[in-house]
Amino acid sequence: MDAIVAVYSDWGIGAGGTQPVVLKADRAQFKRVTDGKTVIVGRRTLADFPNGRPLKGRRNIVVTRQNILIDGAFVAHSVAEAAELCKDEATVVIGGASVYRDFFPLIDRVFVTMIDLCPVSDSFFPNLDELPGWQLVDNGEELHEGDIAYRFTVYERK
Repeated sequence: MDAIVAVYSDWGIGAGGTQPVVLKADRAQFKRVTDGKTVIVGRRTLADFPNGRPLKGRRNIVVTRQNILIDGAFVAHSVAEAAELCKDEATVVIGGASVYRDFFPLIDRVFVTMIDLCPVSDSFFPNLDELPGWQLVDNGEELHEGDIAYRFTVYERK
């Protein structure tokens, strides 16, 4: 299972349920990595999507404790239920923080957009540079959007 995340210099991923800094290139990278695959997303992160709707061109699994139906998505109430729904499929965990944390033991590769800024965040992704079971396998090149430096990186579980 893969994950994709945009992080700031302190591995922060957002504040108040949304990303304080959004890059067009990161959105394009997100689409490239997830298009045609199954995505696992939390209900609160789904609410931050355009119109709060599941992503087109992907099979959406929404993880929530609530007993709800979501048009255009499968609803799972646990990691095990979500994992069963996507077994044998190319799957990407797309957030938020609690979903990343809960699925972290199942994730073998993470596509990380490293944004060279440090806005205030209240949600964080694990710092893969400090975890002994992970290695950077692609450091990407430094790119710029306006005066914001960023790079697309890939980490894999050892």
